Formats: sequence, C-alpha cells, structure tokens
Amino acid sequence: MNLPCFLIPILVGLICGILGYLLGKMYSKSSTIDTDSLQDDLDSCNRRNSQLRADIDKLRSQLSDQNNAKSSNFVAEPPSAPALIPFDGSAAKAVFGKKINENDLKIIEGIGPKIEELFKTSGILTWKSLSETSVDRCQQILDKAGERYQIHNPGTWPRQAKLCYEGKWQELKDWQGILDGGRER
Repeated sequence: MNLPCFLIPILVGLICGILGYLLGKMYSKSSTIDTDSLQDDLDSCNRRNSQLRADIDKLRSQLSDQNNAKSSNFVAEPPSAPALIPFDGSAAKAVFGKKINENDLKIIEGIGPKIEELFKTSGILTWKSLSETSVDRCQQILDKAGERYQIHNPGTWPRQAKLCYEGKWQELKDWQGILDGGRER
C-alpha cells in the first residue's frame, strides 16, 4: 500500500518537469523570433529615417538656392500690417448718448447679453472678428445654442459689426433706426 503512495508524487513530478521543459523550449523560440523581427523593423526604420534626413537636406539646399536667387533680383520690403482702426469712445458716446465699451457686441441691434456670451465662447470676441464672420456661421452658433436662440436672425450683424469697427457710429445709428430687432424690414 505504501508503494503506490510514493509512485504518484514521483509520476506527477516527472510529468510536471517534462511539461515545464517543453513550455520553456516553446517560449524561448518565440522570444528569439520576436527579437529578430523587432531588430529587422528597427533596421528598416533607421534606413527610412536616413533617407528622410537626406531628402530634408536636399530640399533645404534647394530652398536656400531659390531664396538667394530671389534676393539677388530685387530688394523685398517687409509686408506692412493692416492699419488698426483706433476706438474712439467719445465719438460713440456723442452719437448714442451713452458710454460704449470697445468690442461690446451688445451695441449691435439684435444681440443681447446672452447672445454676446455665446459668440465670445465661440471665439468671436471683437467687432472685427464678428465683421469677418459669415452670416451662416453666426446662425450655426445660434442653432447650436438651442431652440430659444434659433428665432434670431443674424443677417445684419456682421455688417453692423463692421460699422462699429470702422467707427462709423452715425451711419450705424441711422441704420439701426430702420432695423427691427436686427432684421431689415
């Protein structure tokens, strides 16, 4: 009875040893293959990197040759920045009878505090940026804000903003007298 008690642990140990040996062999072969594959990929990337560096150097030399050719033909003047129109708060106050803050979008007929906040969160912070914004983009901002803003018509807002930016206060006030909630009648 004692003999089988000794044989079972010995057989189990022998089987486990053989399985461990086979698994170890199997994993050691796959890791060698993976290492070789990774080394091949690295070599390929290094070759491609060298090729791209050579191409960049070639393009840089072509660019410098073109710049040298252009600079020898004429003397280029630096581009002049567009003149900024200064804000004249006293002129606005004279026309509207109240203090107007620079880039206050609420001066535009049809824009109130909530719509001004919508436009500012959308990146339209100044009269100039609103004047350069399309009516479709203004409508998209309103539509995105929800149903209660969709009733507004921003058709005149960019043109009104342009008058504000250019300081044409009397022209703006006269036009706003004709408008009905920012809409042309």
